[in-house]
Amino acid sequence: MPQTDKQICIPLELPELLKQFTKSAIRTQPTDLIQWAADYFGAMSRGEIPPARERSEQIPLSNWAELTPELLKILHSQVAGRLIIRADELAHMWKVLNLPTDLFNSVMNVGHFTEEIEWLKFLALACSSLGVTIAKTLKIVCEVLSPEHDGGPPRIPFSTFQFLYTYIAEVDGEISASHVSRVLHYIEHEVIGPDGLIKVNDFTQNPRVRLE
Repeated sequence: MPQTDKQICIPLELPELLKQFTKSAIRTQPTDLIQWAADYFGAMSRGEIPPARERSEQIPLSNWAELTPELLKILHSQVAGRLIIRADELAHMWKVLNLPTDLFNSVMNVGHFTEEIEWLKFLALACSSLGVTIAKTLKIVCEVLSPEHDGGPPRIPFSTFQFLYTYIAEVDGEISASHVSRVLHYIEHEVIGPDGLIKVNDFTQNPRVRLE
């Protein structure tokens, strides 16, 4: 077999790339490593966040088959700020995280979603499966959506809260539109500060705010 003296050049970024890939694979523990690797590098080539469990060290592996706020936060990061996401793409993200298919189908049915999904509505309904009350559901949503870079309490724009509360109340069907309007009017004019953000405590510990 002919020999060659041509030197093989290894890209400088390859060692770090493989290191991060290996760490992500260990954290995620995919059932199909080859398919997961294809999804991982495919996401990177498109400039998207790879399907990795960045917080798995903090959660017992036995709990990864169940939906948690931490997993919803990972899904939210993978949606990457999009308002609309295709159902097949979201279903694939859900599967990569080993979440129950029946729960995904249940959220799809309750929300009457089809090929394209409004992500915030899907997220709200997914959170409702974890929250016994509407207040608890909105607390989870707020924690999932809240950025963590400043280390402050979970908070989101009031406009987002308004959208989510109105939607959840509509799906619930037992809360009048007039009650929702009164609650939102009070929060907007008496609670929200100049930054336009609402904190979890603003609607969980204020006795004048009754979401249900």
